Amino acid sequence: MYARMKKLASPTFVLAFSAIIGLSGCTASQIQQAVDGVAGATNTTGRPLTQTEVASGLREALSQGISKGANQASQTDGFYGNNLIRIPFPKDVQKVENTLRQIGLGSEVDKFILTLNRGAEDAAKSAVPIFVSAIKQLTFSDVWNILSGEKDAATQFLKRTTTSQLTQAFTPIMQKSLDKVQATKYYTDLVNQYNRIPLVQKVNPDLKSYATQKAIDGLFLLVAQEEANIRENPIARTTELLRRVFGSRS
Repeated sequence: MYARMKKLASPTFVLAFSAIIGLSGCTASQIQQAVDGVAGATNTTGRPLTQTEVASGLREALSQGISKGANQASQTDGFYGNNLIRIPFPKDVQKVENTLRQIGLGSEVDKFILTLNRGAEDAAKSAVPIFVSAIKQLTFSDVWNILSGEKDAATQFLKRTTTSQLTQAFTPIMQKSLDKVQATKYYTDLVNQYNRIPLVQKVNPDLKSYATQKAIDGLFLLVAQEEANIRENPIARTTELLRRVFGSRS
């Protein structure tokens, strides 16, 4: 494996980043050899690559993947048209949806679900700078753990380091987005209609918290998909920085 790593010669990402990010099945010593091999190679300027440059290349690759995932989510139907992340009626009050559909208000429920997802799509636009801020804090130790970790190691790192910040930043943004697309109004109307039904237990769940958490979950799922794409199709992540950092010569 080390010998193969030393043959990096192309200025494309596929010959360098894929070599080090796809090492989860190797032993620790093999991974270290590979990282040392990349770090010891020469970049397009002719000088040896440093660990800092290798880490910078990973940061850039992750930033691209995250930007793509968040941008995908923020498009019209980014949430609503994607069955993997589409936000349903709050599960803890599923009885509300079922009851309202039974009394002929299914179209109103559907309208709410649409606007709920539109709110998430609108709020997703704010995700990129929060993620990128966390990526900029990656140390070489973090890079090592990502390279030697599971296939979703980068996503798990971002979950650990950004969930709290994302939740805090998303909450007011999500509320504003829900209000803008009238999801809050539709939800309030639905809950009020349900609460007027005789003998039902009154409900008043926190829509803002629910929508915020589901939006964040959806973003992380898209990030995980992009991480898999980085590992499986690294050439798709090529940038000028990656060509400079990872464009080594034999």
